Amino acid sequence: MHGREEKRARAGLALLAIGDYRRLWMVGGLANAMRWLELIATGLFVLDATGDAMTVALVSASRAMPMLLFGPAAGAVAEAVNRKLLLVIGLVITTVAALAVTLLGAAGSLLSWHLALAGFASGLLAAGELSVRRRMVAESAVGSTMSQAIAFDSITNAGTRLVGPVAGGAAYAAFGIAGAYGLSAVLNAVALLLVIRVNHQQERRVLRLGAMASTVAEGIAIARGLPAVRTVLIVTVAMNTFGFSYIALMAPIGRLAFEATAIGIGVLVAAEPLGAIGGAIALARRSGAASVRLFLAGSASFLVFLAFMPHAPSYLLAFLLLVASGLGTAAFGTLQSSIVLENAPADARSRLMGLVTMCIGTGPIGMVLSGTAAAVLGAQWAVTVLSVVGGLLVAYAAVRTFR
Repeated sequence: MHGREEKRARAGLALLAIGDYRRLWMVGGLANAMRWLELIATGLFVLDATGDAMTVALVSASRAMPMLLFGPAAGAVAEAVNRKLLLVIGLVITTVAALAVTLLGAAGSLLSWHLALAGFASGLLAAGELSVRRRMVAESAVGSTMSQAIAFDSITNAGTRLVGPVAGGAAYAAFGIAGAYGLSAVLNAVALLLVIRVNHQQERRVLRLGAMASTVAEGIAIARGLPAVRTVLIVTVAMNTFGFSYIALMAPIGRLAFEATAIGIGVLVAAEPLGAIGGAIALARRSGAASVRLFLAGSASFLVFLAFMPHAPSYLLAFLLLVASGLGTAAFGTLQSSIVLENAPADARSRLMGLVTMCIGTGPIGMVLSGTAAAVLGAQWAVTVLSVVGGLLVAYAAVRTFR
């Protein structure tokens, strides 16, 4: 056992010894941490300014909207345009947007619609996360399996989802919205400098804008013919529409149900990724092909724990339920990309990852649904009802896959 653990540790160190992998890994960590920092700081600012859970949900939804609108197109473009260039452009936009919010916040002129616009602009980077950066990560891991490379990247993602919310709550409490976004601008700029140093080569398809629709349609046809990929797409819709949309309501739930401070809300949001870190580490130690059964089981367990979380009798129990749910999101987040990349033809990987991004982009629909449900049922029951619906959709995907 000791020898096996030592071998796995060496495999992880070997990945980080690859210069381009290490840089892209760090870029993902910085950019994702700042994405979560901005989300928490934005939610707190809008809640303080309006007192309305629906407005908080709508402003939060703007950040994920580009994934829904541009995800498939991003996948097609990423097969024709240099992916390093696309990543550089995305980080430039994100840095400028964060700087604009910093200046408006410092001047006392910041409004909710400014944050919605900045969130939309920053969401353009997220729209290409899977088809651009995540694919570059997988293909830069020379000598390692794709699943191992993505698992280590997923550990970082889980870690940044832990650090980002806590940092967002702390920065907002200490320095206000301007300080939180100022930190984001600086660290996104650091990520930009790291990308510039990446040596990236790729084969490119010819980009024909007029044929964009047919290119996307071809990707959909390929996905329909691959049962494992089709399952990933269905479950991704379930998780992002009915599960992860709970994030938009954590500020009002934390304040109203548990009387949490800004930092306390950040810690509560960090609980799920805390559990995901442990799950991702375990998955990084696995060898072999990605498991569709584990992917489905992890997704279902997340939704079950999430359904009970808002009704916990104490802040501590709510925190622990979210930690437990994170074990499931580790399986979802790691295997989501691995299953697609391992089952897709090489020349269709970016297009299929673009479809996954589009499914992730259904998050804004979920946030609007969560805001509407919160207005009718209250924030706590809104999360529970949406989690149950998501669980039913995951069950449908399981039945369709293994019937």
